[in-house]
Amino acid sequence: MRHLSIHLGSSAASRLFLALSFTILGLLAMPRPALAQEKAGAAASTACVPSDLNALIFPEGRTVRVNEVKEFGRKGNASDKTSAPGPASRSFDPREKEEVYKIFSKEAQQGNSAAMVNLAVSSLAGWGTQPNAGHALYWLHAAADRGHAPAFYDLGILYFKGCGVRQDAAEAFHFFDLGAHAGYAPAQVNLGYFYDHGLGVAQDHGKAALWYRQAAESGEAQAQYNLADLYLHGEGVPQDDSTAFAWFQKAALKGHTRAQIMTGSMLAAGRGTSKDLATAYLWIFAATLQGDDQGEPELRILERQLTSQQIDQAKVHAQSLVGARGAVSQVALSH
Repeated sequence: MRHLSIHLGSSAASRLFLALSFTILGLLAMPRPALAQEKAGAAASTACVPSDLNALIFPEGRTVRVNEVKEFGRKGNASDKTSAPGPASRSFDPREKEEVYKIFSKEAQQGNSAAMVNLAVSSLAGWGTQPNAGHALYWLHAAADRGHAPAFYDLGILYFKGCGVRQDAAEAFHFFDLGAHAGYAPAQVNLGYFYDHGLGVAQDHGKAALWYRQAAESGEAQAQYNLADLYLHGEGVPQDDSTAFAWFQKAALKGHTRAQIMTGSMLAAGRGTSKDLATAYLWIFAATLQGDDQGEPELRILERQLTSQQIDQAKVHAQSLVGARGAVSQVALSH
């Protein structure tokens, strides 16, 4: 199944605590589109992003995206969480949140597009202010009018979610299209997903593959997974197990747990790659360590075919892979 990227976010430089820069990212938990129209206001705002954004603040102004809790799958199933760099260790009390909000507000009024998006996300979440979806939409549109790609993406999410606006797949498609053409990889993933599933536009697997590929080549794990799935099923691209495996593995190396399960499954079957049961166990167990238990039935099958020593070694490598991404090169082998 292929998935939709539904994290709300941007990066911004904010002068606070000796000019330390922060990135504040909102998070949309959306396992399925809303079925009823939501009105603008606090109720809609709190449905769109968490009320506490402490864990979503990152230092040094890096472009960091925090993926959603559960992604919206091709058949309506929930998927995994993909990885993101760790948050700053310090937390912010209400007074400090208010100060950060004031900085975003000041910089937004001075024309800083990234600050406009951060101000919008803060307004949605009620972070340092009262939740206000209307205020969030105003600043997102202001940033979008300046061509700021993350603002296009966030507006697409809000229209797809029906957060503070009438739910509208066609309008969501419009904003994802703008963000994708501006080169923003998360918007490219979602534009591909909309073409893939015929949301707000006629279904076109070929165009889905085109946009997935652009995002995949820029390193977006979700796009790599979705593109692999197209190759696996021969939709919009020629059916090709080897290419599917290669893209699944790229996403797996980035910590995408469902891609890790698919990589392991293909290794176990010798599909698109040489058969390797021990490495298959490693990948699927790595996903399990990260909370994705979809591969557990296959682990039980593999355990009947591997020695205790092979299983123990695979588990050690999997734990290293999860604990330190640098260990990936040691366990990925040459597949």
